[in-house]
Amino acid sequence: MKSPFGVMLTAMITPFQPDGSQDLNGAQRLASHLVDNLGHEGLVINGTTGEAATKTDAEDLALLQAVVEAVGDRATVIAGVGTNDTTHSISSAKAAQKAGVHALMASAPYYNRPPQQGIFEHFWAIADSTELPLMTYDIPRRTGVAIETETLVRLAEHPRIIANKDAKGDLEASQWVMARTDLAWYSGEDSLNLALLALGAGGMVSVVGHLVGDRLAEMAKLFGNGEVEAARTINESLLPVYTGVFRAQGVILIKAALHLQGLPSGPVRL
Repeated sequence: MKSPFGVMLTAMITPFQPDGSQDLNGAQRLASHLVDNLGHEGLVINGTTGEAATKTDAEDLALLQAVVEAVGDRATVIAGVGTNDTTHSISSAKAAQKAGVHALMASAPYYNRPPQQGIFEHFWAIADSTELPLMTYDIPRRTGVAIETETLVRLAEHPRIIANKDAKGDLEASQWVMARTDLAWYSGEDSLNLALLALGAGGMVSVVGHLVGDRLAEMAKLFGNGEVEAARTINESLLPVYTGVFRAQGVILIKAALHLQGLPSGPVRL
């Protein structure tokens, strides 16, 4: 199992002020809390959970700079640069590299729904555009198109495409890619974290990690040490958390939960 970005990562929300503007101070406080109190080894910024689709490029860059300043010396900071426009994603990737992030993450182009060759060329061009490692992000229920097994196998030949975040929910496809490539595999579906660890994933990019990152990290540690029943016990105890957080679309409930804990969150954008 390979974990180049660490084992316990969370796709961090973007805290907003009551007026809807970014709360950069709040983002720094939240990032520090996740790393220092809940044991996160990495944070994905400007991803799906970060409401990136509702933000400007300037906001994305400002948030990256703030998080790198806050925790970049003790956690892996990964910039989400996924768009449905390859040129736009490349521009975002270059800006993220200048901001000091450690890696990039990109999804397949949404809305356009390109064929697999188009998806391949999209990721390859992003990987070519910087010196940073790239994690592909397979989330077809958001993008409208899956990254097929053969496409991931081909993408794994790029020296900077080193990982995949798997939110597809297709365990058969996942194990085939893991068997045929050296890609580090990260669960992107909290309810499947333990199942994907069992298949060979090296870690997780969580949402509920905002609340229970320490318990997820302990689950992964126990599983890695061969204490499977203990890991299962933790996973079973977290089932209500998985169900509760995802009862509403998007980040509504994770932001509400953070607010109840007195942590930076704010409203969601539409």
